[in-house]
Amino acid sequence: MKPDDLPSDVSSDPLLRLRRQISDEASQCVACGLCVPHCPSYRVTLSEADSPRGRIALMSGVAAGRIPMNARFALHMDRCLTCRACEAVCPNHVRFGELIDDAREMISSPPLEFGGNNPGARVSSFRKWVERELIARPSRIDALRPLLRFYQRSGLQKWVRKSGLLGKTKLALLEAQIPFIDQPRSSSWSVVYPAVGKPRGEVGLFLGCVARVADATTLDAALFVLNQLGYVVHVPTGQTCCGALHQHRGDMDAAAQLERQNVEAFAGLDLGAIITTASGCGAQLSEYSSFSGSQRTTRAPAVSSQAGGETTRRSPPKVLDISEFLAEAEGWEDARFQPLPHKILVHEPCTLRNVLRASTYAYKLLERIPQAQVVPLAGNDQCCGAAGTYFLDQPEISAALLEDKVTALKAGQACYLATSNVGCALHIAAGLRRPGLGIEVIHPVTLIARQMGMQSQSLK
Repeated sequence: MKPDDLPSDVSSDPLLRLRRQISDEASQCVACGLCVPHCPSYRVTLSEADSPRGRIALMSGVAAGRIPMNARFALHMDRCLTCRACEAVCPNHVRFGELIDDAREMISSPPLEFGGNNPGARVSSFRKWVERELIARPSRIDALRPLLRFYQRSGLQKWVRKSGLLGKTKLALLEAQIPFIDQPRSSSWSVVYPAVGKPRGEVGLFLGCVARVADATTLDAALFVLNQLGYVVHVPTGQTCCGALHQHRGDMDAAAQLERQNVEAFAGLDLGAIITTASGCGAQLSEYSSFSGSQRTTRAPAVSSQAGGETTRRSPPKVLDISEFLAEAEGWEDARFQPLPHKILVHEPCTLRNVLRASTYAYKLLERIPQAQVVPLAGNDQCCGAAGTYFLDQPEISAALLEDKVTALKAGQACYLATSNVGCALHIAAGLRRPGLGIEVIHPVTLIARQMGMQSQSLK
């Protein structure tokens, strides 16, 4: 079956509609190859099937029925890091991010077996359970923090790592990325954090899922700096995981449900922006239809009721990375910084660079610190290999990409690495522990808050 042979009326068959959607977008690719050298998986495997151009050809073939949907096809799709570097250089503006998500949804849809292997069953039941019962439930995520603190402080973590009990399993890879779990400034999140001094505006803070446990310090820092500059910060209790992990493995229903929950959580608040501290979450939220006008889903913009029963449409809030918001924020004239006479290397996460297109703001923010030398990390145009759960699913490719970052950090000779994504931070920090490099991996806003005296003050 050729692409043009797909029926024009696909409304009654979701899978057929998905295949038509893939075929239509894939037809925009002219196979020029400009994307190929920018693809991190291709740079490792040197396989055309692991390049954006090659993957699009495979997607088109499977959608049209010319190529079987088997385990090998699923492998080439799963090797994509979804870094979207290809989108940033594509002259025809092919929406590769949507294509790869659609391809993974297509793989997960059929119940059929191909050659004895069901490509849709490549994700374990345990992984699905964790995403459904833990990642998507914020209260359970918060409950992990004291458990992990006990695991570290009791000496159990040292014993587990020294004993090699976990071997070379995926659990061992995950355990190796557990950072030092610091005590947050508050045992629970308040709904509102008032501004210090004269209020300049109101914003919402998106907490995410992993950051609640692994990077609560950064969330505290964001609250501290925003409040110090005069911004009231709302932290809605109904918010949950952004849905990126679910969407990127093809579970669009779960991702859509999480999107609805987050949109409802922030509805009714008159916010100047929704602030994120993890660029991966920011990229996902920025493409919510209710926040950005994306065509991915079809929900209408948020509405609010007025007295007398009239209804008005409220402009959707902007989703901004914390560095972008702070770089343009007011109130800095009263801020005081402790000098930091050290080099700060800046890592640019793929989602910040290729999706949000906001990688320059971290430099502007950090340059406010007196005596700091702010320098980009060499190779910022390439992925670090974390990519959500990619380091678990494709450990060989992930390790090769991580080694490139460690090599660049060795050559950079800096005291700090500033990065704006919690997944990248955990992955790179784990890579730095092995050679024993004394480089602190830190979020830009955390470093700013520290130099503003956050450690000597407390949040209200």
